[in-house]
Amino acid sequence: MAVSGFVMGTAEFIITGLLPQVATDLGISIPTAGLLISGYALAIVVGGPTCTLAGTRVPRKTLLLTAIAVFVLGTLTSALAPGYGILMTGRILAALGQATFLGVGSAVAADLVPDHLRSRAVAMVFTGITLATVIGTPLGTLLGQHLGWRVVFWLITAVAVTSLATVAALVPTQPRSGQIAMRAELATFTQPVVWVTLGIATLGIGGLFASFSYIAPLLTRVTGLSEAALSPLLALFGIGLVVGNLVGGWAADRSRTATLAGALLIQVVAMTTLATLAHHTLATSVGLFAMGAAGFAIVPAFLSRLLDLAGRESPLATAVGGSATNLGTAAGSYLGGLTLTSGLGYTAPTWLGTAMAALALALTVPALHRARTRRRWQR
Repeated sequence: MAVSGFVMGTAEFIITGLLPQVATDLGISIPTAGLLISGYALAIVVGGPTCTLAGTRVPRKTLLLTAIAVFVLGTLTSALAPGYGILMTGRILAALGQATFLGVGSAVAADLVPDHLRSRAVAMVFTGITLATVIGTPLGTLLGQHLGWRVVFWLITAVAVTSLATVAALVPTQPRSGQIAMRAELATFTQPVVWVTLGIATLGIGGLFASFSYIAPLLTRVTGLSEAALSPLLALFGIGLVVGNLVGGWAADRSRTATLAGALLIQVVAMTTLATLAHHTLATSVGLFAMGAAGFAIVPAFLSRLLDLAGRESPLATAVGGSATNLGTAAGSYLGGLTLTSGLGYTAPTWLGTAMAALALALTVPALHRARTRRRWQR
């Protein structure tokens, strides 16, 4: 399932590095080609919960395999697309498959292991996504630049087919039916604490991408680095994502809420350091790594907490969780751009991200206090 996540993450992010080739080949402008990124994200936000909810009466392994098959169909459509409209259709299909897969896959992974390993299991699935930013996207961009963007989508399709066969062979049929009543799924979202948890993730991830979306101009125009120095620092950020995701999964198995609070606190400190000491290369490098690590340590803790609140039998909850993080990515990037167009300077997006992470931390503190109070009463 982690390999499936890697392939899907590569498909999601690869278009960023291939925009000029896609635009030239299809005879469209780069901004128009850029909508292929927005369309993918929007399909995840809206389509993931919808598809998962529609499949609540389908056994979870069947839904998992269907999601990968839809992703394969989407990437195959993208590889064969004769024009922009068909390519967008393929992107949307792939995004629907990815969103459903991550929602159901997180629930399946959590159910395959004992309770004390659930967060690490969820983190393992998402490790594929984080590795895509470090390995898949750069490698795919390099191949696409030399062999053409369609070759990349053919390769993604081939690996996804292999992943489909492997998941079919290795993921056991779930011991529980997985046929969840729609009413029971929707009842999860009558709990205010579920919406607070979703808000924490949206703000935390939004803060991360408010800064990271505009990190290149900060590094070149404030820190004073050359464009050649960007790649190593972006790779450093990607390594931070991988480390944070794995460490966050390990820590969340001990305490979901404490991990959320700790990650958000580190994120606030890292982003404050990045914005305050942006002129210093070493401080910027440390801040960038820590920001990525803390930002993605949130993910397994948040999804595990959401599963705890919703019950083990709620793939819809993790699908909505995926929508929350993608909504945070889109909102953070948009709001960060507004700070630049307002003339507030290249550190403004990072200051905005710091404020968003601080607000998420403020929402987490009461839950942390309640958790500690319960533990004292249980002693």
